[in-house]
Amino acid sequence: MNFFTPITVPILDDKISYQSKIISLGSCFAVHMAARLGQYQFVNTVNPFGILFHPLALEKLVDFAVKGHVFTPSDVFLHNDVWSCFDAHSDLNALEEEDILFQLNLKIRALREDLISGSHLIITLGTAWVYSEKSTQRMVANCHKLPQHIFEKTLLDAQTVKESLERLYLKVKELNPKIKLIYTISPVRHIKDGMIENQRSKSVLFVGLHDFMDTYKEVYYFPSYEMLVDELRDYRYYGPDLIHPNEIALQFVWEKFKESCIEATAFPVMKLVDEVQKGLAHRAFNPYSNQHQIFLEKIAEKIDHLLEQYPHMNFR
Repeated sequence: MNFFTPITVPILDDKISYQSKIISLGSCFAVHMAARLGQYQFVNTVNPFGILFHPLALEKLVDFAVKGHVFTPSDVFLHNDVWSCFDAHSDLNALEEEDILFQLNLKIRALREDLISGSHLIITLGTAWVYSEKSTQRMVANCHKLPQHIFEKTLLDAQTVKESLERLYLKVKELNPKIKLIYTISPVRHIKDGMIENQRSKSVLFVGLHDFMDTYKEVYYFPSYEMLVDELRDYRYYGPDLIHPNEIALQFVWEKFKESCIEATAFPVMKLVDEVQKGLAHRAFNPYSNQHQIFLEKIAEKIDHLLEQYPHMNFR
């Protein structure tokens, strides 16, 4: 007897290995999956400009990286004694103008290098609702808690989403023809927009993304949204806010991602890395006992073994 509807997950033809260099961009769900890649010590860059929810913001970020955009004072603003940038998340905010400009330029240069050398780019779309500054008609990635009356909120249409994704794809491929693009739609619901509005938004993303994929069939779609909404389909898999997936759901999706997108040859290494991470997190009752010293020596041996093969790994 089946107690849930299983989702068929396609197999990625160019799977991730420990030789891969992964870039993850998009919503908070991208952060959750990237955290697991980081936990297993894959080479992984995640959201250098912070969480970005809609496709136009992601396209603009990639455009900046490809063109080598240099941020100047005209790209930032001061509000409540904090410097911010409409193209970045508040994670990059700073108290001094030179500090935010330094970070923006440092991160955009690093992203360009990552895109040039990367093997996989994971794009997670969160919403099709966008905000534009009324005075300039400039689309923003983040409102930074400025008064809502200075922004105009609009819903992108599917054609705009498709065209934005196409431009992003072509820019990345021009920079790095070998990079593999992976797309997913975040299962996190944006209920601040309203439940009906959230469904409209997700629907636009689905139509725009899959219309884009009908043309560029070499890209890969990972059905994380369908796993939460259709396969698990129960509030027990959400956190207390009933919006974000809980740890059980995230682990379920991660296991599916592992099976479909990661080389089986990496599994033994992942197992060893997991043993080391758990060992480092262990807190002994008596840290000075002989038994614990032997335990630490075994962990150190495993770390040395891993670092001999994968020097990029970093255990702290």
